[in-house]
Amino acid sequence: MNRSSPSQGKAISHLSGLSARKIIVISLAGIGNTLLFTPALRMLRKGFPSAHISALVMFKGAQEILEGNPHLNEIIHWNFIKEGPFRSLRFLSQLRSHKYDISINVYPANRREYNLISFLIGAKLRLAHRYEHRDSSSLGFFNNRRVGESNDRHDVEENVRLLGLLGVEVGSPQELEIFLTEEERRFAQDWLMKRDLEGDLKVGFHAGSARFKNQAQRRWPKEKFIRLGKILAQKYNAKILIFGGPDELQTNQEISDALGRMAYLVREVSVKQTATLMERCNLFVTNDSGLMHIAAALNLPTVAIFGPTNPVWVHPWKAPYEIVRKDLPCSPCFFYSVKPLACRYGDFRCIRSIDVEDVLAGIERIMGRSQNGRS
Repeated sequence: MNRSSPSQGKAISHLSGLSARKIIVISLAGIGNTLLFTPALRMLRKGFPSAHISALVMFKGAQEILEGNPHLNEIIHWNFIKEGPFRSLRFLSQLRSHKYDISINVYPANRREYNLISFLIGAKLRLAHRYEHRDSSSLGFFNNRRVGESNDRHDVEENVRLLGLLGVEVGSPQELEIFLTEEERRFAQDWLMKRDLEGDLKVGFHAGSARFKNQAQRRWPKEKFIRLGKILAQKYNAKILIFGGPDELQTNQEISDALGRMAYLVREVSVKQTATLMERCNLFVTNDSGLMHIAAALNLPTVAIFGPTNPVWVHPWKAPYEIVRKDLPCSPCFFYSVKPLACRYGDFRCIRSIDVEDVLAGIERIMGRSQNGRS
């Protein structure tokens, strides 16, 4: 169990008759979902200024995203998949002994494993959503305070609504938060200087996405990223920085090889280092992914390519963006449940029918707004 403790809460917080000494935020999905909770985390700290607030994460990337966040006392990392059920049960027994007053399942968390983990941690109040799809089979009833989800709300707003169950005054959610150090930013400066990229127009590409539940089908074809990169290099003399994790390296290498000297492959860097390099880009072109949300947290102008997922739920939050998608009768079709992503036609035409010209038009719209001082 890895922990980082920037500060320690001491007193008991009182709000609307509710007292809480210990709160645990359960964020077992990836980078994006964890980032989308950060506006709610700021509000949670304001509502409970003296509580000890912990975050439980399963992926190292999510841990990195939260490091340095002043609204947390502790980050707990435990890879339930790698550690297996028996070690994980012992670990959860240890957490249960901490006697948390409140647990919060970060939205979306419509999986039986997540709800079971919330139940086994055993907080007095267990906050989560009531889902429109497969709620009972995912054991959502293990949580004892819930709000219903809505197709009309962003995931950030869904997270904030959970705090209303605690009497927290929420208001309008602020920006996503990622806290970068000067040392991390110096890494980006050195990386760019070594490649003589300081004064160039830099466009970030993310051609990947999550893979679980067949979500690799959300990816815009790499051949189209290649064509787009060539157009941007020729038309704007842009340099293309290609981002992604280890499981996206082969795709990224193929894009880099095809683009040649105009492309720069970002590899073997941490999530925070990735963020500092993204921060130095002028524009980011991406699939619906965790890096899209990092771009939003950095207020980086972003062109987001959407297929089966609903941009209302997960568009870049409080940042300049353009959504590129095809308005098909069958799209969006993806909803939050354990069910893998599937296409009724078998060809995922919603993402594959998006042309290079469609994305280029989005790029030119957002570049035009930036040049006019508007976003």
